[in-house]
Amino acid sequence: MSRQDILNRLREHDVSPTSQRIEVAEVLLSRPQHLSADQIIDRLNELGSRVSKATVYNTLKLFSKNGLVKECNVDPSRRYYDSTTHAHHHFYNVETGELTDIPEDRVTIMGLPRLPNGTERESVEILIKIKSS
Repeated sequence: MSRQDILNRLREHDVSPTSQRIEVAEVLLSRPQHLSADQIIDRLNELGSRVSKATVYNTLKLFSKNGLVKECNVDPSRRYYDSTTHAHHHFYNVETGELTDIPEDRVTIMGLPRLPNGTERESVEILIKIKSS
């Protein structure tokens, strides 16, 4: 994704393109992927960036709030940021910490429960936790 594409995506999601936000976006939005904040910080450091940890966390919160990335909570202490924002399902390897997409055509959901009065379904997303056998 070019720098201009990054700038356009930020603006489309009402995110002011500061230099730090652009750096985070270049790491996270370069391809479909799932990265934790720490992984993003590590990659930024490898690139010689001086973006602070607090700025990365604040930027990810803003990106998620504005729909630029999807936040995936796999357990109370692990959160990933997904550059693919439409509703989809995941495998989460509890041993390696790897989060991978499940092809949409591989999941069929039947018999969803009736929703509580006054609510509507926003999405249905499945997280399947896996480990070595």
